[in-house]
Amino acid sequence: MTHSCRPRVLLADDHRLVAEGLRSLLSQDFDLVEVVEDGRALVAAAKRLHPDVVVADIAMPMLNGIDALLQLKRDNPAVKVVILTMHQEVAYARRALEAGALGYVLKHSAPAELVMAIRAALAGKTYLTPALAGEVLRALQSEPRRAEEPTARLTPRQREILQLLAEGRSAKETANTLGISPRTVEFHKYQMMETLGLHNSAELVHFAIKHGIVGI
Repeated sequence: MTHSCRPRVLLADDHRLVAEGLRSLLSQDFDLVEVVEDGRALVAAAKRLHPDVVVADIAMPMLNGIDALLQLKRDNPAVKVVILTMHQEVAYARRALEAGALGYVLKHSAPAELVMAIRAALAGKTYLTPALAGEVLRALQSEPRRAEEPTARLTPRQREILQLLAEGRSAKETANTLGISPRTVEFHKYQMMETLGLHNSAELVHFAIKHGIVGI
């Protein structure tokens, strides 16, 4: 039985073409154990495969990358995660780092950057894309602004429900996905509207898009 001693990487990206490009890039240096297309599949695969590093997008169906990262960390605090995304906003990078990511790389960066970020994560170090590093560090050093981050006012469960509803699933489908009752889904929906000062489902969906809980 041949045993690969190369670092094992789990990749999560819902864009087939991007995933295929990354597969050929990463398989030169790493053992790519699986490629998944949504945040729920990512959490399940990480539990099953115990990869050395997870590379995940932020905008993913079913469960976005940042909420998936929080679940991964809850299941295994030692898990090493590198975020690979199109989001250039400092707020996203900050949220990813606060959730426990060790790397934040932009999709249009040179491929070598992703490899560097994975190697840094394996060594327990943080890698920030140079394009954002200065701004992100300043944001992290400034006074904690977590309280004014609107998504922080929702519980992780509420964000899960919000993403599924915003993707067009019914309360029943959402309930089935999460293993809860449709009534609980409706309860959380009204709680969210109350917390955020919103008046209807359309405003809730708009909030989810604006704050990156769901991809466009």
